[in-house]
Amino acid sequence: MDLTALLKKLSNAQGIAGHEEPICAMIVNELKPLVDQVRVDKLGNVVGLKQGVGPEPRRSIMLAAHMDEIGLMVSGIEKGFLRLAKIGGIDTRVLPGQPILVHGRKDLAGVIGFRPPHVLPPDKRDKVVPLEDLLADVGLPAREVEKWVRVGDVISFRSEAVDLKNEILAGKAFDNRSSVAAMIFCMEALTRLRPQWNVLAVATIQEETRLLGAAVSAYELNPDAAIAIDVTFATQFSVSENQACELGKGPSIAMGPNMHPHLTQRLIDTAKRLEIPYQLEAAAGSSGTDAWAIQVAREGIPSAVIGVPTRYMHTPVETLSVQDVERTGRLLAEFICGLDESFVKALTYETA
Repeated sequence: MDLTALLKKLSNAQGIAGHEEPICAMIVNELKPLVDQVRVDKLGNVVGLKQGVGPEPRRSIMLAAHMDEIGLMVSGIEKGFLRLAKIGGIDTRVLPGQPILVHGRKDLAGVIGFRPPHVLPPDKRDKVVPLEDLLADVGLPAREVEKWVRVGDVISFRSEAVDLKNEILAGKAFDNRSSVAAMIFCMEALTRLRPQWNVLAVATIQEETRLLGAAVSAYELNPDAAIAIDVTFATQFSVSENQACELGKGPSIAMGPNMHPHLTQRLIDTAKRLEIPYQLEAAAGSSGTDAWAIQVAREGIPSAVIGVPTRYMHTPVETLSVQDVERTGRLLAEFICGLDESFVKALTYETA
């Protein structure tokens, strides 16, 4: 598998939270040759099933990686310019000057503009431009804009993933297309292996807004265990090692109340056995991932969280190491192959 090419392909695709159709179709095509069944549920989650070889009734593990990305929405149209609203956790500071794609009745290339500093009052020149002062410009007359664009249309960043040095990539939507790529890499590895458990590879929707896809898919599938794969903060300028993981040093394995301790320990033991570099991450409250919804589905689903270290999260230049993505996929595949019936007992707290 050409993992770098896959990462670029997934990053460049469009799929704003609540409007995931383009990326959904792409993931279906990527999973189809790797699983026994693939389908899209009523809300748009992609669910791939690889049958295990263990005895029936067979246990199952769910892998969850959200496919949606942050974006914008047209909240108003004024004299051919577009007012903006946020979908997900966009940082307003990165918006001025960004090239965008307006998904109206047809896709329109545009930019986000604002008043030049020369005409701003002195007290505003050194401040962040608020969202209400930013406008999208597609370069068309007002009448043409109203023909092609409606209030409620979504807007994505118009950028393509680029190669940096040392197998480092930068691009939009690596939160969380990098984890989707790791999940696909895992499923490709499992085609050469014989896991006992069924494996449910789920690309979830609307994580950036409500954890909606994880909640409904976990309820429907009711797996015996689940692993949420997401990005985590990578060290960068002015971010200490205590706040982030190091780029290129392997995936993070999260520890905290959102994660079942026995699942977490098994991931650590698997990484040690295979000499796969990993990093421990403290998540003392909500992990902020799909695991937060999966853990409390039905009567409770033991969950774990693996993270791909990523710099500049929630910007159009999210930056990661291809090697970290590969290591994440390898760790998942080997972990899954070690699951058997005896492990289920370890996931149940017993009292005397």
